[in-house]
Amino acid sequence: MSDPRRESPLPRFNLRTIGPEPAGATPIAEEDLEGLIPDFVATRADLNLVEFESIAAALPWALREAASRGPQGILDHAFMIALHRRMFGAVWTWAGTQRTRVTNIGVDPAQIAGECRLLFDDAKYWHDHAVYDPDERASRIHCRLVSIHPFPNGNGRCTRLMADLYLTSIGARPFSWGGQALDVDSTLRADYTKALIKAATDGEYLDLVRFARR
Repeated sequence: MSDPRRESPLPRFNLRTIGPEPAGATPIAEEDLEGLIPDFVATRADLNLVEFESIAAALPWALREAASRGPQGILDHAFMIALHRRMFGAVWTWAGTQRTRVTNIGVDPAQIAGECRLLFDDAKYWHDHAVYDPDERASRIHCRLVSIHPFPNGNGRCTRLMADLYLTSIGARPFSWGGQALDVDSTLRADYTKALIKAATDGEYLDLVRFARR
């Protein structure tokens, strides 16, 4: 008779059985699932909850950093890496590491660091020379970072928070992004994705700004 202590553990949850990702989101690759830390996660709702709690725990630190660093410190590649690690470090072992695979959106992995630094240099110039109004600057930061897609997952949430922290660092009100329902409400998600695509492809940011302030 086999020793029950040597039995193989139950497999981690399979994304095919817990429901689809939000529309437009990058699917979590099977190999990335090996980096899941909480062993009780069995459904998409479980995953949403633990990620929400991890992000909520990171917010006080992020807000303190925005206040102390100012815009020049927030618009920084190393800060973004640290922010992603804080947001998702309780959930994924790969939190705070850059994407290494080609995905359905984003630049080649070898270009990620360079493109991020170029974006942050541009954003500092926009800030220093008052190019665009603050809401459009923040929207452009978010849109460019989404287009780069620096991380295996969590790009939308991290880059939306980057935009919010920039606004916070200059004393402006952060965006609402349609509230907490953005990642689960299909109608809100469709409106957001449409505005994001319009900004990325046509350079027209009005709809994205309006959605962010919604």
